[in-house]
Amino acid sequence: MSEAPAETVSEGRRLLGLCLGAAGVVYGDIGTSPIYAIRECFHAFHGVDPTPKAVLGVLSLIFWALVLVISAKYLFLVMRADNHGEGGIIALTALVSPPSRRARGPAKILVLVGLFGAALLYGDSIITPAISVLSAVEGLRVATPVFEPFVLPITVLILVALFSVQSRGTARMGAVFGPIMVLWFLSLAALGASEMIRHPQVLMALDPRHAVRFFAEHRGGAFLVLGAVFLVVTGGEALYADMGHFGRRPIRLAWFFLALPALLLNYFGQGALIIRSPAAAEQPFFLLSPAWALYPLVVLSAVATVIASQAVISGAFSMTRQAVLMGYLPRLRIEHTSERQIGQIYLPAVNWALAGSCIGLVLGFGSSGRLAGAYGVAVTTHMVFTTILFAVVAWRAWGWNPILMLLLVVGLLSIDLSFWTANLVKVPQGGWFPLLVAAAIFTAMTTWKTGREILAERLRGSAMPIELFVDDVRNHPPIRVPGTAVYMDSSAEGTPPALLHNLKHNYVLHERVIFLTVQVQQVPRVPESRRFEVDPLGEGMVRLRVRVGFAEDVNIPALLASSPIDDGPLDPMRTSFFLGRERLIAKGTRGMARWRERLFVAMARNAQGVTPYFHLPPNRVVELGMQLEI
Repeated sequence: MSEAPAETVSEGRRLLGLCLGAAGVVYGDIGTSPIYAIRECFHAFHGVDPTPKAVLGVLSLIFWALVLVISAKYLFLVMRADNHGEGGIIALTALVSPPSRRARGPAKILVLVGLFGAALLYGDSIITPAISVLSAVEGLRVATPVFEPFVLPITVLILVALFSVQSRGTARMGAVFGPIMVLWFLSLAALGASEMIRHPQVLMALDPRHAVRFFAEHRGGAFLVLGAVFLVVTGGEALYADMGHFGRRPIRLAWFFLALPALLLNYFGQGALIIRSPAAAEQPFFLLSPAWALYPLVVLSAVATVIASQAVISGAFSMTRQAVLMGYLPRLRIEHTSERQIGQIYLPAVNWALAGSCIGLVLGFGSSGRLAGAYGVAVTTHMVFTTILFAVVAWRAWGWNPILMLLLVVGLLSIDLSFWTANLVKVPQGGWFPLLVAAAIFTAMTTWKTGREILAERLRGSAMPIELFVDDVRNHPPIRVPGTAVYMDSSAEGTPPALLHNLKHNYVLHERVIFLTVQVQQVPRVPESRRFEVDPLGEGMVRLRVRVGFAEDVNIPALLASSPIDDGPLDPMRTSFFLGRERLIAKGTRGMARWRERLFVAMARNAQGVTPYFHLPPNRVVELGMQLEI
């Protein structure tokens, strides 16, 4: 009788912990939008004066944007499209078309849509830390103009510190993220509620007719304001991307019981303040604060924006690892910062590329107001792509009624495309930057994927059929030496070129030979029952296929230790790993344009070596080189 309550309490604590973690990680980005969102809605560029009617119209747009985009689209619909518990656009793309085979026709177009959507998130990962931290530090200007010359240096120092600690991992920092963000949301709610009590008429903005009247009265100006209203839902894509870390229920509970009420109270409180004092539209968030709490609020804002930045940086790390495993990016150095959590990783190349770009944006744009012009274009495009891919999954995989599916998609796309077109006017103001970043990364992804496919076809074309090789070994046995040789081979067909080179030059073959192929599946993690496939070839040779998910780490020695190979487990001190090392030469013959061939060759030469990437023991690795034209 006493065990059930104890289990219930334990489960409740676990759920509370997940909700706390979701508040700290998932809602960091969207939770810091109140610092600058309403301020940007009444920017002079839009030509909309902060009159009571205009304020009610903007608040109505904000309310319905949060309800329709975040609550309805992401939390209710898109989060249903989980890939074995994982979310995010790469996981969604894998649901549409498995990466294990070459997509063609409409499937290829959908894969390209997903890839470009993923590339767009890198632009978001650059802009979010820059605009979030800079907008928080700008709160010092409200307190006194003395801090004016120090805003940019302080912002740069915070960003440098943020990216410098990434190598230590987020495991330790994550423990305090949740409580700090809970304090942040409670502060948002308290600041907004204190002003709403004085002017409860702002609650009339819940009526969508105020949004309609706002567009009827301001037209072009209202359209420009819509691009700024979108700032309140940036970070919505994180709900889906982080689903694998926390699960649907904790994310939904944290939204409806903490984040959404706090955000609405603060936005409506800022609106009430502007109605009372229109001049407050220049910095409504910080002007909500009483004088005694201003400096603590600036500090708390800076900490909250760092947490928001941490979320998108970690997301960039995870997305890059997934892209590498799925064959869309070359191998990169990946450091694991936690022995327990596979998601706790650090990619130095990605980290410092983001750091340099963030600092460059801060110094180049100079203010969060100018940076807001660069914000939104990438995220709106990403949201459009998410809707399209979700519709395909719902139609193909779930068998939803096509007519109802069409009506639903039209409704979602009408919202997404409204925000998208409103943000297009930002392209000349800085919106070109995330698009440029996305185009560069998309080009790199497609070039790498295409180059690897062309290279694999040429290697298969020149490879000796495995049956002929086994027969040759049987009829003309070479000298066999003690130990095990593991030949890493990207293809599960034919004889590995490294083996032929070794036999040609050294005239020996190990007593035990394993042809090892790692196959990345369209699922985040592969169950152990489907992990291995063993194919005995005879003459002491065996082909071993190892299946891994796109969210898993690939540790070859650990995988071999648990593989069901005959003759028992491998002896690490008597096992040698033979790797083929191709030297690529761009010839411009066929397959890709000459400039893309050169890009592919450059990426291949700068890719991380196979040895550290697959955690191979360096003193047991033998590399055999060969020259290939691409």
